[in-house]
Amino acid sequence: MKRSILGAVLACGLAAPAFADDALKAALANPARTPANAARDSQRHPYETLTFFGIKPTMTVVELAPGGGWYTEVLAPYLRPQGKLIAAGSTPGSASENVRKAAARFQDKLNAVPASYDKVALGAFEPSNNVYSYAPKGSADMVLTFRNIHNWIENGDASVKTLFASVYDTLKPGGVFGVVEHRLPAGVKQDDKASTGYVHEAYVIKMAESVGFKLAAKSEINANPRDKADHEGGVWALPPTYANKDKDRAKYQAIGESDRMTLKFVKP
Repeated sequence: MKRSILGAVLACGLAAPAFADDALKAALANPARTPANAARDSQRHPYETLTFFGIKPTMTVVELAPGGGWYTEVLAPYLRPQGKLIAAGSTPGSASENVRKAAARFQDKLNAVPASYDKVALGAFEPSNNVYSYAPKGSADMVLTFRNIHNWIENGDASVKTLFASVYDTLKPGGVFGVVEHRLPAGVKQDDKASTGYVHEAYVIKMAESVGFKLAAKSEINANPRDKADHEGGVWALPPTYANKDKDRAKYQAIGESDRMTLKFVKP
């Protein structure tokens, strides 16, 4: 089945959500957001993405590998009054000095705006060190990851399965695992390390289903047909990274951010 047909069957596409989430709109309009991050909303569609996953302000939500906190800036104030956000990533207690330094940087970000981020909980999540102690089993309503899976493939399929199994165990029955990832065209070979940053959609679905998840829906919210995933330097050639600096910058700017899969899995 072609992707466009399957998308019509499973996806909500670019259609507006069936309800308006005013709390989420307020979080997106929060002046505490980094201006450069907010400027990417037109490329990353956070409102449409999060409502597609079915997020509610009363949920306990885990964000895997939040990195610089692009989505944390939205999720934290949204969940702060009634729900809970667990940022699963670098923690001060790590055995790795580099991880501890990353944890300190992330904590500095949280400390800078306590009115938005003071209730964010930190959980240890280090796939390369087999550390998955980010939340109790059966405690989360939703686990989210944005543009991270390519980083985890380097350690092999068994490691990816272990990671996905930790997500499955963390969720309550009926809980949602929401995935956004750079999409590699099905006809292009994916190498063992996903070195271009792009991943086959079928691979992600296979890995998730192998640990018990059911694919509930998929969306083209973050699709970009201009992106052919064939760039020198991989996905990082595109904005906002521009890994090739000024070389072909206008071309990459015209393409925009990557073509991404948006997948909603459910724990039965």
